[in-house]
Amino acid sequence: MFNAQYFRTFMMLVETGSFTQTAGKLDMTQPGVSQHVRKLEEYLGRSLLNRQGRKFSLTDAGRRAYDYAVKLFAEHEYFRHSLDDDSPDSGECRIASPGSVGLMFYPFLLGYQQMHPGLTVNYSFAFNQEIAADVLAGRYDVGIVTEAGKQPDLHFEAWHQEPLCLVVPADFAGTTFAELQALGFVNYTDGNTNASLVLRNNFGGEFRSMTHFPRQGFTNEVGQVLDAVARGLGFTVVSRPVLETSPWQRQVRELPLAQPVYDTLYLVTRGDVELPKRYRQLLETFRQQRLNSLYGYSELPSLEDA
Repeated sequence: MFNAQYFRTFMMLVETGSFTQTAGKLDMTQPGVSQHVRKLEEYLGRSLLNRQGRKFSLTDAGRRAYDYAVKLFAEHEYFRHSLDDDSPDSGECRIASPGSVGLMFYPFLLGYQQMHPGLTVNYSFAFNQEIAADVLAGRYDVGIVTEAGKQPDLHFEAWHQEPLCLVVPADFAGTTFAELQALGFVNYTDGNTNASLVLRNNFGGEFRSMTHFPRQGFTNEVGQVLDAVARGLGFTVVSRPVLETSPWQRQVRELPLAQPVYDTLYLVTRGDVELPKRYRQLLETFRQQRLNSLYGYSELPSLEDA
């Protein structure tokens, strides 16, 4: 007999790679996890795992069973959440973004939830590729990413732009390209990409690549990168929300740019699903709030300028 719980247990096992972790996450015993996998194998008439002691790998049938389980529960989640589609002020909101966006967007969501008690916000900080994969799998309804992907089952929509800021230590007196080179660069996950855009547009005659800058360090947490800049270790390039929310913003300063450069943000959703009203309302509210804060009016700069 078909049992969805067996598929859920198997899906969790594949994602954790551990019977122990699966048991803990599903509040089961390890023998219970093994029994679910065995029952699923009996139901499908195929071995799903190649077992090597405590380790395992997936058989071809196991890979196909996992793919089916992901689609099965994604459809279930979309159905469950679609029941609240008609209400702009109630229901669950499952959203993910990189830290460069979430540092400002997540506090906004919490305030928005306080004004709309019928909403529940589940928010995750993740990287672009993880967000796209999890939206496709149904773990999030909406992702906000800084790059448009090419997955055929996902829809990427240019949504908003934030200025990129060239940030130096507060006591840095330089303005030239050579002085920035001498200072050195503090990198983070999207640092090279953002710095290249800003420097190419503002120092086009001198900039060749980021490899010509001394590397003064790296962090995978964008919210911490300005700590290094504040200590005088180098410069970096971050989006405006990172600078505006940083506890070190008084120990750093933004270097004026002759040619503004923008970080384009994209909404990623499943291509076969229309966003519920609650998402459209909260996303537009945030966007209008940011536009008014940045430019004094609610009009988006041309996306062609990104």
